[in-house]
Amino acid sequence: MSQTNEKNQSVQMDDEAEIDLLELFYYLRKRLVWLVLAFIIGGIIVGTVSYYLITPKYEATAKVYMVSASSDSLINLSDLNLGTSLSEDYEEMLRIRPIYEKIIEELDLDYTYEDFQKLIEISTVGNTRVLQITVETEDPEESKNIANLLADNAENYLPDLMETSEPNVAEYAILPEKPSSPDIVMNTMIGAIAALVLLGGIFTVRFVMDDTFKSAEDVERIFGVMPLTVIPESGSKELKSKKHRKKRKKRR
Repeated sequence: MSQTNEKNQSVQMDDEAEIDLLELFYYLRKRLVWLVLAFIIGGIIVGTVSYYLITPKYEATAKVYMVSASSDSLINLSDLNLGTSLSEDYEEMLRIRPIYEKIIEELDLDYTYEDFQKLIEISTVGNTRVLQITVETEDPEESKNIANLLADNAENYLPDLMETSEPNVAEYAILPEKPSSPDIVMNTMIGAIAALVLLGGIFTVRFVMDDTFKSAEDVERIFGVMPLTVIPESGSKELKSKKHRKKRKKRR
């Protein structure tokens, strides 16, 4: 008997959960206009802030191929292995202070060494022997010039410093035409969804915390007893109006 009661209670709880979710759906659907407005307004606000208040940045990328022939002959297997082992060395050596300070002085840039480091990302492309130099600044021309100077230093300055054969610049950076950040479309969608979720969460909390009975079915669902009678809201208004009329007649 106890197991049967527990099963019945669990079934009843599941039914109540389904009913609650269904009621929540209808509750939110009645407020669909507000949710749509929150979605639109949130997107407009974040999109406007991204467009007018966030300074755009431009990204330029140069690539250096780390393999060159050890002589005038064709590249052999030892050259390929050397290029692979040197990729990480070049990646780290391109970050040294003398190179950065030389570029800052040559381009007459207003950066400290620490600030300049944050503008540059140097990495090996996958498992290849290609070194990628990416620079992101607020000036597209500046981004291109820094990336190309770093590529030239990788080709000319570092081989003498490391006493190795020089790599080849595979691709110089070109002038970026569009900003890399901010992504206005993405930010707009994030703002719209965030506003929708926020207002939906507020409505959900209000729904969950509302413990008033709205119908006879609510009373039966909670207490398991059907009420003997129900006074319609319109009927209660009519009763109040009749009482008010009687009071006015008595006063007269």
